[in-house]
Amino acid sequence: MSNPGLPSDLPRPEDDGACNHLKGTTFPSLSLPSTAGDSVDPASLSGLSILFCYPRTGAPNENIPTEWNAIPGARGCTPQACSFRDASKDFSELGVSRIFGVSTQDTSYQQEIKERVQLPYQLLSDEKLEMVTALTLPTFEYQGKALIKRLTLAVEDGKIVRVWYPVFPPDKSASEVLEWLKRRPEKAKA
Repeated sequence: MSNPGLPSDLPRPEDDGACNHLKGTTFPSLSLPSTAGDSVDPASLSGLSILFCYPRTGAPNENIPTEWNAIPGARGCTPQACSFRDASKDFSELGVSRIFGVSTQDTSYQQEIKERVQLPYQLLSDEKLEMVTALTLPTFEYQGKALIKRLTLAVEDGKIVRVWYPVFPPDKSASEVLEWLKRRPEKAKA
């Protein structure tokens, strides 16, 4: 499966401390629409789940404007999603129960990318900004819409146990999480 490349001159996002408050936080109970046609409450899931948040994926044949590439950390949502797709078996072997991608795009839009790049996990929509608000997640505005800055959360039995922020480069996101899982003393035995 193809993984779209990234320009080599993308601006690197800086750690502005916007996620420092998250580690150790109990995930709030909320219901996010899923590309499976149901809703998921990450707070109620047992075991270890990985939620990677991304700003937005482009539509097929969408021309990526220069202004998008100029936003630090904006570009690379599809490569990030594909990195988790390609490593999904490794995550399972290292004790991860579920992987979810999360954006503020609506579920029907997310369904298209899920099918197009054959994602084996569900995408969750925070279109109403419930998760963003409850967790005070960092966002930026683009074309009048609030988008989540790229970050990844490890949520175990309803508690945030690890945060990756900022995530860069996005296509290496899954491998960074896998490295943490391999070093984690309480990791499940494969």
